[in-house]
Amino acid sequence: MALDSNIALNIFRIPELRKRIFFTLLMIVIFRIGAYIPVPGINAVALERLFGQTGGLLGFLDLFAGGALRRFTLFALGIMPYISASIILQLLTVVIPALERLSKEGEVGRKKIQQITRVSTVGIAGIQGYALTVFMKSRPDVVVNPGIGFTITAVVAVTSGTIFLMWIGEQITERGIGNGISLLIFIGIVARIPVAAKQVYDQMKVGELNPVTLIVSFGVFVIIVMLVIIEQQGQRRIPIQHAKKVIGRKVYSAQSTYLPLKINPSGVIPIIFASSVLLFPAQIAQSLGPRVPALQKLAVLLTPGRPLYLVLYALLIIFFTYFYTQIQLNPIDIADNLKKVGGYIPGIRPGANTSSYLQRVLNRIVLPGSIFLATIALIPTIIQRWLNLPSTMAYLMGGTSLLIMVGVDLDTMKQIESHLLMRHYDGFMKKGGKLRGRNL
Repeated sequence: MALDSNIALNIFRIPELRKRIFFTLLMIVIFRIGAYIPVPGINAVALERLFGQTGGLLGFLDLFAGGALRRFTLFALGIMPYISASIILQLLTVVIPALERLSKEGEVGRKKIQQITRVSTVGIAGIQGYALTVFMKSRPDVVVNPGIGFTITAVVAVTSGTIFLMWIGEQITERGIGNGISLLIFIGIVARIPVAAKQVYDQMKVGELNPVTLIVSFGVFVIIVMLVIIEQQGQRRIPIQHAKKVIGRKVYSAQSTYLPLKINPSGVIPIIFASSVLLFPAQIAQSLGPRVPALQKLAVLLTPGRPLYLVLYALLIIFFTYFYTQIQLNPIDIADNLKKVGGYIPGIRPGANTSSYLQRVLNRIVLPGSIFLATIALIPTIIQRWLNLPSTMAYLMGGTSLLIMVGVDLDTMKQIESHLLMRHYDGFMKKGGKLRGRNL
């Protein structure tokens, strides 16, 4: 497949697409500036020394915050509190009838649920901000004046930063390109690449890192990227037949189409959700650990790369893949919609039989898809730990980071290509078909 050499020119020939891209870039610049505005009262040298000594969970949290946690800036919490609130609301929608009714009320219900999510984000960010502030105060020399004034200032600052990031993400989704929340996570991960490259160079310079090890690592990186693309693009096509239609005096012949069911319909959402669910209690335990020994032990067990973390992470990925697939692709709703438009699956009766058939097909493709997704997420992490790469590089080349980066990149490219094709321009690929869309 050949990449179109005029793709950049085609993008900037379309006024709306050009405006969306520039708006997205502006929001990204604001995000990166905020990641360098520290909370008042922090000793930057002592904080950098703390991260150099501890690493582990703090380093993994800092990866999602794009380096903001390491500097304890306004965006130290990143966008993860908003994702945690979204997970809680989606889980509660299944068990609380009032929320389930709201989710089925169309645009009005969606806006109400979004408002509840925003309010919940403030509460979660406040809890995480307080826990993080207590952790900073418990470390010697990190806080210049560890009083009640610093606690209030720090909690308000990082909570406000998360709310502002939530607003930036929503604005990118509405007025920019790509899914705003996922794109912020993507930018945060990519921002750590120069730091990781410098660590690798320094270790190679002093002879602590074998060049062969580095080559093997990049080989694993390339293979995993290929597997992720195959997994994200794979689909099962269900044939759909539409009956003849008589409109006025015209008879429209039957049409044959297909319903594309992806191997992983939820994209990288299970990865982001699983990471958020594990990081929330782990961060609280890490922050309050010095005061409660049991929480300190829990924080160690939930450190990325530990056996308990890997097992829970894999199980959560499989769970969220099934859970989010059922939300996005409800077989009963699909069967009802097909029946309303006069469509049916050849050999399957419309209605209940169609929904049962679709449920069986989804179960058969989502189970291996979710296991494959969990495997891709775990293998690179295990290999990078075994090769003893620098922690920042290990996190970047781990399965979580790779899946998020590749998935978000595919989604953004698909949206750009859709704008190009709508205006009769060639997409990214001249040959071999177009990029397949994903739900993200």
